Amino acid sequence: MKKAILSIAVLGILFSANVSAQTETSGREKVYRATHTKVTELKHTKLKVNFDYQKEQMNGEEWLTASPFFYPTNELTLDAKGMLIHEVALETNGKKSPLKYDYKDDVLKITLDKTYQKNQDYTVYIKYTARPNEVKQEGSAAINDAKGLYFINAQGKDPDMPTQIWTQGETESSSAWFPTIDKSNQKTTQEIYMTVPDKYVTLSNGLLKDSQKEANGLRTDHWVMDKRHSTYLFFMGVGEYAIVKDKWRNIAVDYYIEKEYEPYAKQIYGNTPEMIEFFSKKLGYDYPWAKYAQISGRDYVSGAMENTTATLHGSDILQKPGQLIDENTWEDTIAHELFHQWFGDLVTAESWSNLTVNESFANYSEYLWNEYKYGKDQADYHQMKDVNMYLTTPGNFEKNLVRFNYDSREDVFDLVTYQKGGGILHMLRNYLGDDAFFAGLNDYLKTYEYQNGEAHQLRLSLEKVSGKDLNWFFNQWYFGNGNPKIKYSYTFEPVKKQIAVVIEQTQEQPFQFPLAIDVYDNGKPKRYNVWVNATAKNTFNFDVSKNADLVNINADGVLLADITDSKTPEQNLMQFTNSKEFKSRYNALSDIKDQVGKNPAATKLLAAALKDPYFRTRMKALKLMDLSNPEQMKALGADVEKLATNDPKTLVQAAAIAALAKTKDKKYLPLFEKGVNAVSNAVKGNSLNAVLALDPSKASALADKIDLEGASDELLAQMLPVIVKNKITSQMANITSLVAFYPFIKFQNPELGKSAEEGYNWIMSSDNLKATENITKIISHAKSQMGDNPQVKMMISQMLKDGLSKKMELLKQNPQNAASINKQIDAINKAIADFK
Repeated sequence: MKKAILSIAVLGILFSANVSAQTETSGREKVYRATHTKVTELKHTKLKVNFDYQKEQMNGEEWLTASPFFYPTNELTLDAKGMLIHEVALETNGKKSPLKYDYKDDVLKITLDKTYQKNQDYTVYIKYTARPNEVKQEGSAAINDAKGLYFINAQGKDPDMPTQIWTQGETESSSAWFPTIDKSNQKTTQEIYMTVPDKYVTLSNGLLKDSQKEANGLRTDHWVMDKRHSTYLFFMGVGEYAIVKDKWRNIAVDYYIEKEYEPYAKQIYGNTPEMIEFFSKKLGYDYPWAKYAQISGRDYVSGAMENTTATLHGSDILQKPGQLIDENTWEDTIAHELFHQWFGDLVTAESWSNLTVNESFANYSEYLWNEYKYGKDQADYHQMKDVNMYLTTPGNFEKNLVRFNYDSREDVFDLVTYQKGGGILHMLRNYLGDDAFFAGLNDYLKTYEYQNGEAHQLRLSLEKVSGKDLNWFFNQWYFGNGNPKIKYSYTFEPVKKQIAVVIEQTQEQPFQFPLAIDVYDNGKPKRYNVWVNATAKNTFNFDVSKNADLVNINADGVLLADITDSKTPEQNLMQFTNSKEFKSRYNALSDIKDQVGKNPAATKLLAAALKDPYFRTRMKALKLMDLSNPEQMKALGADVEKLATNDPKTLVQAAAIAALAKTKDKKYLPLFEKGVNAVSNAVKGNSLNAVLALDPSKASALADKIDLEGASDELLAQMLPVIVKNKITSQMANITSLVAFYPFIKFQNPELGKSAEEGYNWIMSSDNLKATENITKIISHAKSQMGDNPQVKMMISQMLKDGLSKKMELLKQNPQNAASINKQIDAINKAIADFK
């Protein structure tokens, strides 16, 4: 599962408004989330389903083969949410015998015909109707809805929305569309017969074994999954998709894509076969399933989901050339979900408390793929962003990685399990070395394949291979909370010609860890790898010829820690110039932001950064400079001009154009006007802003040139003031992801928030059904991510009520448009009701 992230850090604001400390647990506290006790062992699940698009329901038949797990029993207890149960019977040799059952509170208890022993199989037949709109459980911050089965535009009323059906099982929502034991430690083989209108294609787990035409324009597809996997990983997808074929070795790799985006399928998904090959070799374990397919779903309730052999992505994956030429923003997610086919699907967390063995690995796969495909700088940049999200979001320090005391099972889908967990695996890899680390992962996968795993089993596999005791590491990072918070200082002893470096941990419980320290002597670094003990202060002595020019701790960037640092611009220049590791260079560059234009060393550092081989470093330097300053323009202008026209990365070209725009020099107008016609959305956006700064009268003529559907937050933030100020109606629906949360954006960025508020009022005062419905959908989807904070709910409610008032006034002024405006009023009223 890859979580969805709301735009412009809104999610971070909402989370920070609703955090609560969690305490450590030993299993003796009031809340202890034990692994589900296995009474029954599922063996095989066979389903026959068809869909009622008008009622948004599914008619199902199920044949469930099972046996007692250990102890004899005459009962079968299944999860079945929001259903109608029509028939329950024991099937033997094709004959059905009715069974007594009790169905209440979403639990189906079946009395079997006799007491069965371990490994004594029986098959229960259930005829039922799945009614997802009757499911009572709610979503969470990670997965914002939990009704399991989703009908998208089922009646075809929205001409701009395709008709689709898709399922979402994680965490325990598969039981909303078929009766099952909805726990991660239940695994079963499966087959599904799906009857659909012949114009639609289907996708499920495993292989399509057969497809038969039926009467009345229907077709039945038979999908078979012959290897065991957890019930939450069952999947169905239905819709009008193009299927773009690809291959890894002899295994089919298919991309189910909306037909509008079919020409770009290989640009979006095309690295998948190379990813499969890379991960197979890295893990020493070939991709374990019969096929791999990927599909996207509209109005998806999270980011993406790793259903076995059939990954579902949110529609943000759908990108066009203007976005893709800048960056495939979904490529990390494609890698993340693919890696789950090993960590999560092949070996599955035995309980949500141990979700780290699924999600921390999927997070770290993004590092591995970036390192392999794009280089270590790209991987380090990606992880730096991840770790900083964990470090800077309130409420994370108190949470263990393995957590037995969560309030809701959805709570563990957070920055600790994902971002911190990935950083922890990076530390573990560096401590053990690549050979031992990946050999340990191989042992874990082979030992527990098609079964379940937990953090202790991961530790045992790594210990088995490496010969090292790892309890100290797991006790700190997996079964403890927090991270080192470090201050450091150093003093010079001229007689001994040594410096003493003092490492001080300021958090309550000290950690032990290896630490890389670079000591600069006569301008050049020497690397020392030391061991920091679990005490408040550690002192290390190093030989130097004179007082050190600079000491750089965590020089390799591996340690996950909050480090208080203070360096002069001259020291930062020295660190940037001499460091091989990305994080040390990037930290040095970031550290001069308050010295740019004030210190010559800062300007020299910017000049060096403009020539850095890694494009994100060049972009950072461009964002820090101010070319309206004559001295900076003299020192840096020529290099920036070259980047604006010749850099191989369009994102750097765009950043260089934005830097030149600050000069307001009309000599650059031809460059900016040319950029408005570029393929790159980033170049277009920054060029348009630059042109308008020089000639505002061109706004209406140029703003339509940029395709903002699905655009990045950065581009939307750039374009929002232009669109709102000039009332570019054609772009109205594309700015809704920002204006829907304008009260929160105003806290972080008052200027942008003002434009967002004006945009919201403009939309609510206009007859634009799509824009209004977009806003209400975004707000409704975000409801579960806002928690129970009354202040947040009050702000959203008031915002909606203000919008409603504007629509009512619009209706009075435009009664001839009543049909459209009333639909908008209904959408707002529904959103208001959601917040009561």
